[in-house]
Amino acid sequence: MKTVQISLNSIDKVKSFVNEVSKYDAEFDLVSGRYVIDAKSIMGIFSLDLSKPIDLNIHSETDVEEILEKLSEFIVSE
Repeated sequence: MKTVQISLNSIDKVKSFVNEVSKYDAEFDLVSGRYVIDAKSIMGIFSLDLSKPIDLNIHSETDVEEILEKLSEFIVSE
């Protein structure tokens, strides 16, 4: 598992992010405080506080580098 911090501070960013992570078979979780939601769920993402960075957990053994490259526009820190 790999964890990075991402920023989704606009509706367009959220839509673009969900489209990217939905292309992969891997599991993605967004963690904000005590809430953990499926990163492929656009409604779940909008239930979080998007004003500050949130943690993205990537549950993949193989495609991690490719995934990080595709999501680089959203990543705040690794």
